Formats: sequence, C-alpha cells, structure tokens
Amino acid sequence: MTAAERKRRRRALANAIGPNAIAILPAAREVVRNRDVHYPFRQNSDFVYLTGFAEPDAFAVIAPKRKDGEYMLFCRPRDPEREQWDGRRAGVEGATSEFGADQAYPLNELDAVMPTLIDGRERLYYPIGSDAALDAQVMGWINRVRANIRAGATAPETFVTIESVLHEMRLRKSPAEIKQMRRAAEISAAAHRRLMQICEPGMNESRLEAELHHVCAASGARDQAYSPIVGGGPNGCILHYVENRAPLRDGDLVLIDAGCELGGYASDITRTFPVNGRFSAPQRALYELVLEAQMAAIGKAKPGNLWNEPHDEAVKVLTKGLIHLGLLKGKLAELIKEEAHKPYYMHRTGHWLGMDVHDVGSYKHKGAWRAFEPGMVLTVEPGLYLADSDEIPEPYRQIGIRIEDDILITESGNEILSAAAPKDPDAIESLMAGD
Repeated sequence: MTAAERKRRRRALANAIGPNAIAILPAAREVVRNRDVHYPFRQNSDFVYLTGFAEPDAFAVIAPKRKDGEYMLFCRPRDPEREQWDGRRAGVEGATSEFGADQAYPLNELDAVMPTLIDGRERLYYPIGSDAALDAQVMGWINRVRANIRAGATAPETFVTIESVLHEMRLRKSPAEIKQMRRAAEISAAAHRRLMQICEPGMNESRLEAELHHVCAASGARDQAYSPIVGGGPNGCILHYVENRAPLRDGDLVLIDAGCELGGYASDITRTFPVNGRFSAPQRALYELVLEAQMAAIGKAKPGNLWNEPHDEAVKVLTKGLIHLGLLKGKLAELIKEEAHKPYYMHRTGHWLGMDVHDVGSYKHKGAWRAFEPGMVLTVEPGLYLADSDEIPEPYRQIGIRIEDDILITESGNEILSAAAPKDPDAIESLMAGD
C-alpha cells in the first residue's frame, strides 16, 4: 500500500473525529511462545492500516489541526546492538522519512508527551476496553492533565472507541485494497488447484498443508491468513479442525479451508473434493446441493440487498434439498422457521473479509441488517456436516462439505475474486484426472 493511500486514510480519520478530538492507536506487542521464543509478529490491523509501520510497541496519534503536525508516531529508537540480534528498526528518523509522521518521538517519552497532546481536546478516541494496561495508561495521562486544571489545562470529557470510526472506513475497500485482495485470492486459488492435482489416497493431511504453504510462499504470500483446515472424511465435519495430521482414505472427501495473506490482506477459500478423484453418488448429491445453495446466496450479494439475504437464500435451498434427500421431513416453510437445518448446517453463510479474515464492520445498522455497498468484500460459504449418527442414512454419514468464495460487491452486482479455484464437480474430477 502506498504512502499516499495511508495519508489519505489518516486525513479521513482526522476529518471524521473533528478538530476538537484526538485519536490514539497502539501497535501490537510481541508475544512469547515458549521461553525466549516469540510467536511470529503480526502488526495490529488498525495500526498498519493507518501507518504501514510494522514494528511492535509503537503508538500513533492523530491530532486534527495541530499546529506542529497532525500525525505523530512514538516508536523504539535505533539500537545497533539490539538490531544485530533482532533486526533493523526504523527509529525516530525513519518514522518521519519512511512512514510520513509529522513528528516522531522515542517510545520512552510517551508518558511525558501524551498529556501535552491531550490537553485542550474535548474527545479522546482509542481502543477502549481492549487492553487493561492501555486503559490504565490513558487514565494516567488524563489525570495528569486534570491535575493542571487551575493552570488552564482541560482534559477530554468524552471517550469514544476508535473502532466506531476506523472500522467503518475499513469496511469499504479502496481500488488499491481490492487489487491486493484480488491477487491474494488468485494465489490461494492456485494453491487449491495444486492440492486437487496432487491428492491421492494414503497421503497425509499434512502433505496437502505443506504444499499449500509452498505454493503461496513461492508466489510471494509467505503467511496464511489463518490456520489452514485440511480435514479428510469425518474430520471435514469439524468446523475448525486444524490438527491436519490424519491419513486421507480412499472413498472419502477432503475439505480444505485455507487462504493466504498478501500485504496484510486476507483471502479465504474452501473447497471440498474426493480423495481418489471421483465423487460417489451420495457425495455428489450432497455436494451439488451445497453448490446450488452457494450460487443462490452469491446471487443475493449485490448492492442494496441486505446482509442476511444470502444466508436466508442458502438456508432455503439447503432445507429444500435435505427434504428431497430424506434427511428432513415436513413442510419447507415450517422447517425453515424451526431452523431444522441446524444439526447439519450450524454456522452463518459468510463474514466480512479484508485485513482480518473475519474482518471488521458491523452487520447491522440501527438494529436492521446492513445493506451491501460497492467496495465491500465478504465470503459466501454454505456447508453440510453429516457426522456419524444413526439418524443419518448410512450413505451420507461422515461427509463434511463446505464451498467458500471471496465476493466483492460491485456497482452492478458482484465479482467472485476466488473464481479460479474449481468448484464444479465435473471440473474438479477433470482436474484431478489430469485432463
């Protein structure tokens, strides 16, 4: 993402909060995995959205109309000894020259400088309640300002969660963001195609996961947006299965839910296909039902329609199909009202997608489902999960199916960003056969 894009975002935030407010946003912290080993560092999405700054333990401040500059960055100073061990730092100099800060300060000056920045502002925006230590730190700054009221200092009286503004901005993607997400989906789709091509009975789930990482990394997407799910047979019925270490059996399906992260933006694709390359008749019947539900739901993802419409459409198609297959009995309208599908389809049909795989943005506005607008990106992912149960006819047992695509709302309808990953059952079989 360009510096100009991030500057535009900071200006939009400043305009949204107004000249009498100030916004404070902390970076992510490093987290210890075990002893002196850290988890791979991933910057807070809100922080990187505004700053592009990828280092931990930093603070960004937006103070509209401030005479000496609206954007300040507090960060770790340069330290050649620590950089020898842990990698390069931008330092205060880089914060201004590389990341566009109007002013930058070393992190150890944060507590001294922040009260002077807060003084005179009526409203304070920050991630309220997200971190008890941060809450305490902010109140410390506020109390220092209050202690100087007799000298003319004024502390903010209104505290607002910064997410209320920032997440609305992130919900609508810019052309640059859409370009990045389109490329992320293309890379992930290529990985899913590759897994279909190499899959065979006896292979371990971990082998497919390893190939997924290889294809994405080789295309420039080193990180996954979330822990990949590679579930063969009954493991595909576990919604968040991540063990990925069981052998793949001849005659089973394998469900793969995986997507890379590229430049801080997520993709999220699920494909389900036969381990041996051929759907059995019961597998195909269930698969085609899920695919029909997904296509019907995608058809509802267009400007002006409400968030819940794709889910309602998917539920209608799945319930009707389950009646046809003998898995549900009764009248369609009554079964939908009773949510009779839930033993077999227990999750929603999608979520927002962006910098986070379950991206920010409310699903309702003033109590009503939000309407789709151009620039929004969501997933559409109906599924059926038929575990090993006496209530399920034997041919349908231990079958888990989910089909998920990344959908961009456009001016005229939608674009399936992940369309390059095959999902037509004949196309899947053809690809797996090497045709």
